[in-house]
Amino acid sequence: MLYLDYSRKEGEWVPNKNGGRENLEAVQLLQEATSTAYKTHPGIMMIAEESTAWSGVTRETSSGGLGFGFKWNMGWMHDVLQYLQHDPIHRVYHHNELTFSILYAWSENFMLPLSHDEVVHGKGQLVNKFPGDRWQKTATLRALYGFMWAHPGKKLLFMGSEFAQNDEWSESAGLQWYLTEYGEHQGVQKCVAEINALYKQVPALWEKDTSPEGFTWLVGNDGDANLVAFARWDDQGTPFVCVTNFSPMSHERYQLPFPTTGTWTEVLNTDDLAYGGSGIANDPVAVNDGAQLFSQVRIPPLATIWFKRS
Repeated sequence: MLYLDYSRKEGEWVPNKNGGRENLEAVQLLQEATSTAYKTHPGIMMIAEESTAWSGVTRETSSGGLGFGFKWNMGWMHDVLQYLQHDPIHRVYHHNELTFSILYAWSENFMLPLSHDEVVHGKGQLVNKFPGDRWQKTATLRALYGFMWAHPGKKLLFMGSEFAQNDEWSESAGLQWYLTEYGEHQGVQKCVAEINALYKQVPALWEKDTSPEGFTWLVGNDGDANLVAFARWDDQGTPFVCVTNFSPMSHERYQLPFPTTGTWTEVLNTDDLAYGGSGIANDPVAVNDGAQLFSQVRIPPLATIWFKRS
């Protein structure tokens, strides 16, 4: 509704009074709708799905924006899922699909969506989009969730994805709840539950979602290893570290940079045996004073690790 020429051929639409293709009346309608809703019902969330890069979807109406509280980050969703559908040996050539979203992460109040749109109409369930055997598929899914929850932006996960449902969603059938009686599905479900619990306990993961001050790359260009690492920061300047390895190869002595000195402890490892992983873990990591804040860590295959400073 934002564009006068949407789904219309040349000659089937008339430019607005400024000569452009923007539907100015539709913009005014949305602005009035969002401002009225927020005034009438404080505390609600109004979330927009918009895929044309319209500027200011979540900007205040007083500043010319549409006034929504959040906007789906369709670019992040598309790029990350496309990256993970490549065979790991080829992901080195597509590393930018994993990192590009940070370049625009603060242009709107974003929500990271893994919605019903990605698990219907022949697209298959999330767990079945990834290459590899069954263990690698579920490990990739757990790693994705750890990466997603640490990435700037709020989270949206469609029902069934939290326990790795096998069949794509259908409005005519219920979820495959019986799968939660089986180990690999229980593991994914438990992993998501603990990720959610930790997310609420760690302000660095959400306090500065809309500010570049809340994010620092630690490892952003190790495409050969299919690996990224970054720090998130809370309002008090306390850092929190996320490391994600989207390769089926583990690292026994990876030289990982940390944002500060101190003792860093694993608080999440999606490769935990309790989730169905291989159980590769780290003892508390001591990072001492020096010119470079590096320490050797063990990084499991197809996994995300969160480190918290003690």
